[in-house]
Amino acid sequence: MPPSAELVGDKGYDGNDLRAWLAGRGTAAVIPPRRNRKLQLDCDPAIYRQRDVIERMFCRFKDWRRVATRFDRNIKTFMATIAIAATVIWWLK
Repeated sequence: MPPSAELVGDKGYDGNDLRAWLAGRGTAAVIPPRRNRKLQLDCDPAIYRQRDVIERMFCRFKDWRRVATRFDRNIKTFMATIAIAATVIWWLK
Protein backbone atom coordinates (compact mmCIF):
# COMPACT_ATOMS: atom_id res chain seq x y z
CA MET A 1 0.00 0.00 0.00
CA PRO A 2 1.22 3.52 -0.63
CA PRO A 3 2.05 5.58 2.45
CA SER A 4 -0.76 7.69 3.87
CA ALA A 5 -0.52 11.43 4.44
CA GLU A 6 -1.04 11.12 8.22
CA LEU A 7 -0.96 8.44 10.86
CA VAL A 8 -3.18 9.12 13.86
CA GLY A 9 -2.27 7.32 17.08
CA ASP A 10 -2.59 7.71 20.81
CA LYS A 11 0.15 8.52 23.32
CA GLY A 12 1.22 4.89 23.51
CA TYR A 13 2.75 5.19 20.03
CA ASP A 14 4.81 8.27 20.85
CA GLY A 15 8.33 7.05 20.14
CA ASN A 16 11.27 8.47 18.25
CA ASP A 17 11.81 5.29 16.22
CA LEU A 18 8.23 5.21 14.94
CA ARG A 19 8.26 8.92 14.19
CA ALA A 20 11.53 8.59 12.25
CA TRP A 21 10.20 5.64 10.25
CA LEU A 22 7.03 7.55 9.40
CA ALA A 23 9.01 10.62 8.37
CA GLY A 24 11.11 8.41 6.08
CA ARG A 25 7.91 7.23 4.37
CA GLY A 26 6.62 10.79 4.03
CA THR A 27 3.84 10.29 6.56
CA ALA A 28 3.06 12.95 9.17
CA ALA A 29 2.66 11.55 12.69
CA VAL A 30 -0.42 12.92 14.44
CA ILE A 31 0.41 11.56 17.88
CA PRO A 32 0.16 13.65 21.04
CA PRO A 33 3.41 13.61 23.04
CA ARG A 34 3.64 11.83 26.36
CA ARG A 35 3.74 13.99 29.43
CA ASN A 36 7.27 12.91 30.35
CA ARG A 37 8.78 13.62 26.91
CA LYS A 38 11.70 16.01 27.17
CA LEU A 39 11.06 17.60 23.78
CA GLN A 40 7.30 18.24 23.51
CA LEU A 41 6.25 17.91 19.87
CA ASP A 42 3.09 19.48 18.50
CA CYS A 43 0.06 17.56 17.29
CA ASP A 44 -2.75 18.77 15.04
CA PRO A 45 -5.82 18.65 17.34
CA ALA A 46 -8.34 18.85 14.46
CA ILE A 47 -7.00 15.69 12.82
CA TYR A 48 -6.54 13.92 16.16
CA ARG A 49 -10.21 14.47 17.04
CA GLN A 50 -11.18 12.44 13.97
CA ARG A 51 -9.63 9.37 15.66
CA ASP A 52 -12.82 9.11 17.71
CA VAL A 53 -14.87 8.33 14.59
CA ILE A 54 -12.72 5.28 13.81
CA GLU A 55 -12.80 4.06 17.41
CA ARG A 56 -16.60 4.28 17.52
CA MET A 57 -16.81 2.32 14.26
CA PHE A 58 -14.71 -0.53 15.70
CA CYS A 59 -16.84 -0.53 18.86
CA ARG A 60 -19.97 -0.90 16.75
CA PHE A 61 -18.39 -3.79 14.85
CA LYS A 62 -17.58 -5.49 18.15
CA ASP A 63 -21.32 -5.60 18.91
CA TRP A 64 -21.54 -8.14 16.10
CA ARG A 65 -20.35 -11.36 17.71
CA ARG A 66 -19.57 -12.99 14.37
CA VAL A 67 -17.22 -10.11 13.48
CA ALA A 68 -15.66 -9.70 16.93
CA THR A 69 -14.71 -13.36 17.28
CA ARG A 70 -14.00 -13.81 13.56
CA PHE A 71 -16.11 -16.88 12.99
CA ASP A 72 -15.40 -16.74 9.25
CA ARG A 73 -11.83 -17.85 8.58
CA ASN A 74 -12.04 -17.29 4.84
CA ILE A 75 -11.13 -13.66 4.05
CA LYS A 76 -13.84 -13.30 1.38
CA THR A 77 -16.54 -14.48 3.76
CA PHE A 78 -15.21 -12.29 6.57
CA MET A 79 -15.12 -9.19 4.35
CA ALA A 80 -18.68 -9.95 3.22
CA THR A 81 -19.73 -10.11 6.88
CA ILE A 82 -17.99 -6.76 7.50
CA ALA A 83 -19.85 -5.26 4.52
CA ILE A 84 -23.20 -6.54 5.78
CA ALA A 85 -22.49 -5.27 9.31
CA ALA A 86 -21.41 -1.85 7.99
CA THR A 87 -24.55 -1.60 5.89
CA VAL A 88 -26.84 -2.47 8.79
CA ILE A 89 -24.97 -0.10 11.14
CA TRP A 90 -25.25 2.70 8.57
CA TRP A 91 -28.93 1.93 7.97
CA LEU A 92 -29.80 2.02 11.70
CA LYS A 93 -27.74 5.12 12.39
